[in-house]
Amino acid sequence: MIACLPFLKTIGQFSCQQILQFLATFGSGHPFQGSMIIAITCSLVGALFDTYASYQSPRSQ
Repeated sequence: MIACLPFLKTIGQFSCQQILQFLATFGSGHPFQGSMIIAITCSLVGALFDTYASYQSPRSQ
């Protein structure tokens, strides 16, 4: 849909390049590796938070 409008095509291409450059920063030059590193880090943090929250909740007797 963005490709149909000429002025949005330029903005879309620029945005994609910026996102790929950002991901390549975390992936040693490879955007896919960068996205995997971010995904693994987020899931690890989520698991640690869930573990912490489960130990903080009161246990029923």
